[in-house]
Amino acid sequence: MNTTLCYHCGDSCNENTIKLDDKNFCCNGCKTVYEIFSENDLTCYYDFQENPGAIPTEIQGKYDFLDNKDIIEKLLEFNDDNTQIITLYIPHIHCSSCIWVLENLNKLNPKISTSQVDFPKKTVRVSYNSNLTSLKEIVILLSSIGYEPYISLEDYETGKKKVDRSLIYKLGIAGFAFGNVMFLSFPEYFEVDGFWLEKYKNIFRWLMFVFSLPVVFYAANDYFISAFKGLHSKILNIDVPIALGISVLFIRSSIEIIFDLGTGFFDSLTGLVFFLLLGKFFQQKTYNFLSFERDYKSYFPIAVTRILSDKKEENVQIYDVKKGDRLLIRNQELIPVDGILINGNAQIDYSFVTGEAEPVTKKSGDKLFAGGKQLSGVLEMEVLSSVSQSYLTQLWSNDVFKNDKTSSFKTLTDKISKNFTIIVLSIAFLATVFWLFFDATKALNVFTAVLIIACPCAIALAAPFTLGNLLRIFGKQKFYLKNATVIEQLASINSIIFDKTGTLTTNKESTITYDGTPLNQQEKRILKSSLRASNHPLSRTLYNSFKDIEVLELEDYNEFLGKGIQSEYQHDKLKLGSASFVNNNVNSSSFDTSVHINFNDTYKGKFTFKNSYRNGVKEIFNSFESNYNLAVVSGDNEGERTYLKEFLPKETTLLFNQKPDDKLKVVENQQKTLKKVAMIGDGLNDAGALAQSNVGIALSENINVFSPACDAILDASQFHKLEQFFKASKKAITIIKYCFVLSLCYNIVGLYFAITGQLMPVIAAILMPLSSISIVIFTTISTNLVGKKLNKSYANK
Repeated sequence: MNTTLCYHCGDSCNENTIKLDDKNFCCNGCKTVYEIFSENDLTCYYDFQENPGAIPTEIQGKYDFLDNKDIIEKLLEFNDDNTQIITLYIPHIHCSSCIWVLENLNKLNPKISTSQVDFPKKTVRVSYNSNLTSLKEIVILLSSIGYEPYISLEDYETGKKKVDRSLIYKLGIAGFAFGNVMFLSFPEYFEVDGFWLEKYKNIFRWLMFVFSLPVVFYAANDYFISAFKGLHSKILNIDVPIALGISVLFIRSSIEIIFDLGTGFFDSLTGLVFFLLLGKFFQQKTYNFLSFERDYKSYFPIAVTRILSDKKEENVQIYDVKKGDRLLIRNQELIPVDGILINGNAQIDYSFVTGEAEPVTKKSGDKLFAGGKQLSGVLEMEVLSSVSQSYLTQLWSNDVFKNDKTSSFKTLTDKISKNFTIIVLSIAFLATVFWLFFDATKALNVFTAVLIIACPCAIALAAPFTLGNLLRIFGKQKFYLKNATVIEQLASINSIIFDKTGTLTTNKESTITYDGTPLNQQEKRILKSSLRASNHPLSRTLYNSFKDIEVLELEDYNEFLGKGIQSEYQHDKLKLGSASFVNNNVNSSSFDTSVHINFNDTYKGKFTFKNSYRNGVKEIFNSFESNYNLAVVSGDNEGERTYLKEFLPKETTLLFNQKPDDKLKVVENQQKTLKKVAMIGDGLNDAGALAQSNVGIALSENINVFSPACDAILDASQFHKLEQFFKASKKAITIIKYCFVLSLCYNIVGLYFAITGQLMPVIAAILMPLSSISIVIFTTISTNLVGKKLNKSYANK
């Protein structure tokens, strides 16, 4: 049976095919988008990529809050009398067709001046005439063509985010100065008598001095600040010898220039700062299209619809909602506050908060909690508490969200910095004392030479370049880390806790088994036809499993909320749903998720839904078993405990019915036993545990749409590579240690020349850049080899 695909979105049309211009569409929404593009001469949108579009969503009334001037003012980047500019986040941007149509919005609405797409960030920056059109009209236009913007409470609170470019400016200045100083130093290096540039030597020296001033007093100021803070806190960090080295280089070089004693070490000085900043920049890889700090504000709407006493509706800011207000919650909208259901068919998906996969049916008078998503039409609710006092918001009241993990984590560089600093200062002091007795004229030279040559440039570069390059390699494998420090933290992990629902299991695939009397072809047709009309998640999943069955026109259909469906076709009567609805005599385990079938008052059997586990789960647990303490936590019931006991290693701890606070405490209790814990989860219900853990990894089916606050985001398609990411992190630490050994060899050679008073400017000028460059080359080659092994190990599987 050939499947007909929608010309616009590519989805299966099934029996609902709509034809226009000899093209097939799955729904009126897709057909309408095609008509809009046709009317505006934009049909070449489909030439860039086959089926590039998305089905437009129903948004009636959803963006009425954009009539509020206060809200608009908070969202806008620029606003004057005529022109307004806003940047909108559009998750569905995915191909060249998307870019093309979004940058031609002015053809769909001439009142839009320009629109520019930032593909990596999935944003479009729109400039428009505010006297002729409005932000609301633009958002509705985008939604009507399948590119609905994502506007959250976080956007309202933070507004336009400032980007810190200070490191780029400092690196640019240091690089410019380093290049020019090296060029001006050539005559000094070769010392050729009679060379025509000899007469300009003093001018060149003063130019080098001038170039070094912004390098020392601007580009390198962070090292001085860090060294001062460290000494003030009685800590000898790695920046202390670096700051000393820069100071000695500059002071000694300045004295030599001022008193015409020599050329100084300006080449080494500017080169040192340039390479150090280059290491910082290389390590500072960020994924701007991802957010690692999301909380409830990232998902809550800016405004909601409030129902007044005269039944009129108004849009109010979410923070203006108070106890006693009556709210209207539309289909697929998130419930922003705790409240009581007044009326409406409530099918609430709480997996966003609790991790429980099964939608919950609520009736009038039941309590609704913030964070649930309404799945079945419109409902009305009465507010019990404001946003700040809701259950979901209180998940973020824990102090764990205020702590900075990196402040308590000591990196490998930090651990050696104290001893290194003490050794360098001791050598400099002892060498100086020695020469004061034997040849006082060399004492000052020896002291400065030791501090210059022993400046831990190579040591300071080892970690940034190793971790920075691995950060990029991980990113190419769809494993995105918040910063390079996470790699070191990952290497120290000895305990891993997995969330079950959505992490070990996937919602994209479900295992459905039938237990009972086999259904004949006619019964299957009636069953599929009945499922077709239902919007319940289980109905949709079961409906999709009957791919080659024809659909009939039912004579009677009724759906009973929270119970099941009753339908009729040519005197055949079907009841499907819960055990009690279909047949009171049927016993069903509360642990099973099942749909029971009854034809003509005869019980036929049941379809049982089981979680489908991701590929590689068993192999991952087996590979982790020998080196890590393993645990699985879940908000679901214990229905799969027996299966998991057989499926996973025997030593794996299994914990069920875990609320968000319980998961956090599980992590906390392991840390009390000196465990370094990695938590792997997928939802807001895991946010506390992710924040408490040493490394929190959020698994996401779509990295651009959802991830709670975490240290790393792993694309679900790469879940099978998890063990390799842990191994690669440990190899990175080994590479850094080798770099330290290499740096130590350089320092020993350099210190020999310095202590014996033989250090010449040309030797220092060669040794310092040489050590830096060799470290960069070594780390780059080594980490690239790790990356190749990461690819190769799974290409062979």
